[in-house]
Amino acid sequence: MNQQSGHLSREEHIEQEYFFRVYRERLEENVPSQEILNTVHEEILSTTRLPMAIDFMRAEIHHNGRISDAMARLSHYFTPWQAFVIARAEEDVSRFDQTTALEILERQAGYFTRDPTPQGLFIFQFECLTRNRLGFREGLQAIAGDSFYDERWQKWIRSLNNRLGAAELSELVFRASDHFVRLRNSQAAGDNAQPELEKALFAEQDGRIAKANIGREPLYFFAALQRQLDYPEVPRALLEEDETLPRFLEDRLHKIEQRLKITEMELKGGIDLTRFYKNQEEKPQFGDDVRGSF
Repeated sequence: MNQQSGHLSREEHIEQEYFFRVYRERLEENVPSQEILNTVHEEILSTTRLPMAIDFMRAEIHHNGRISDAMARLSHYFTPWQAFVIARAEEDVSRFDQTTALEILERQAGYFTRDPTPQGLFIFQFECLTRNRLGFREGLQAIAGDSFYDERWQKWIRSLNNRLGAAELSELVFRASDHFVRLRNSQAAGDNAQPELEKALFAEQDGRIAKANIGREPLYFFAALQRQLDYPEVPRALLEEDETLPRFLEDRLHKIEQRLKITEMELKGGIDLTRFYKNQEEKPQFGDDVRGSF
């Protein structure tokens, strides 16, 4: 069994990366999800298990309009983190859009086609939580559920939920790094104390970068890790949304506004028609036979 992503082969991740990219691009072209799932499974390499997963998602979206439920039920194929990201995008009140969610999964799958590490994967997933405000409690639980992390990693990730309030991530990464262990051992040697032997979760360079970013903006920490260690870059949602309304909505709102003004005038004692006369002293003249004037 390939431990590259917990249990999937590189071939599977290549096809997942393609699937999430095509799904995102066609959504941006306003193609319905049902139609995308009806056709894209034919493009996926049949030697992988992804076509069967897509068939299951297609049945699920016809049933309840969501694919995250299908991904959660396919826990032997999709990770809890993948299902969590899509579930957040499918929430009715969420401002986290589905195209960003799919791009996150696309980039993660692409990272697994290279030489992924638990350190790089965790930093990527944690930055996704931070940038998109997906919620730390459930998000960290979903991250820890990925079998790519061993038991020590899972325990440390779950502990962050209670520790992040008292310390920032860069400090926690520094204290879980080989750099911190080396500094502690150097100090212990000077004090004739027993050195620490347990292997840290993060490497020497991770720890050095983390130590240099304690007290700074967290996004600088993530950016430094991406530059120095080639960790995957998190997709960024548009910060400024286009607030321009479609023309038909503007017209409708204008009509509603005019009706409200007329209603207010009626409540205040009637509508003063004199302001619509060309000459303010002119008054309309009507004959005795109103029907004859038409």
